[in-house]
Amino acid sequence: MKDVLLDTLTDALKLLPFLFCTYLVMEYLESRTEGKTGEVVRKAGWLGPLWGGLLGVVPQCGFSAAAANLYAGRVISVGTLLAIFLSTSDEMIPIMISEAAPVSVMLKILLVKALYAVAAGFVIDGVCHIRAYSGTGQAEGGAMQIERLCEKEKCHCEEGSIVRSALKHTLNIMIFVVLITLALNAAFYYVGEDRIMQAIAGRPVLGELTAALIGLIPNCGASVLLTQLYLKGIMSASQLIAGLLVGAGVGLLVLFRVNPDTKENIRITVLLYILGVAGGLMVWLFGISF
Repeated sequence: MKDVLLDTLTDALKLLPFLFCTYLVMEYLESRTEGKTGEVVRKAGWLGPLWGGLLGVVPQCGFSAAAANLYAGRVISVGTLLAIFLSTSDEMIPIMISEAAPVSVMLKILLVKALYAVAAGFVIDGVCHIRAYSGTGQAEGGAMQIERLCEKEKCHCEEGSIVRSALKHTLNIMIFVVLITLALNAAFYYVGEDRIMQAIAGRPVLGELTAALIGLIPNCGASVLLTQLYLKGIMSASQLIAGLLVGAGVGLLVLFRVNPDTKENIRITVLLYILGVAGGLMVWLFGISF
């Protein structure tokens, strides 16, 4: 067990500078585009799923939360909301960068997620219009302001310099990385890597269903776990996609907090899960790999 702890701490310390540099760049980019992505989606109209799916892949704090807020005020459609949820990658990019994963792998994953999110968003909106149900009505002061949402959720994303924000993000994620890496290393040590791989990667359909359940956890630790399992060769590409498609960060939490229709929120969550599993199974059926 001593070796497991030592290996875990060593791996974490190696990741620390890469994580910090990644988050520093992300914080800088977000500071330069603050509010612009939400404004683009808000004004997109029927093209909302297109812009939502494309902009969702860009790493940025709180975009899925902002989307939930806009939907609660009926500023965007349910298809646009789901497109953003499906394309959002949460902590996948920083973890892959810190683990020196090939850029081509990251780009392929983001492309698959974006294309699927856009297509699913348009299909959902189309079905909603056919059924005479649409979430595109404009709200007259019905939505909470993003600033009020941040204040209510106590995220303090606007406070301090980008260096402080990047450092805070890095330390928060490092906690998850250490805990997840420790759990994985202990599992490898006591159970065996081959047995774990057979239990997860060798189970099509069930693996995608399980990965999507992990992705539903409204916490950045879910995407950290999914990415680590994939990079270690335990999780297949289709299972990774199923989990990442469903992983909307804190978006679902915010949706349940700001949208008063609980039944509608549950339907959206179930639909998100179904779409995530379906996306993962499509990757498996078409033999897509990264």
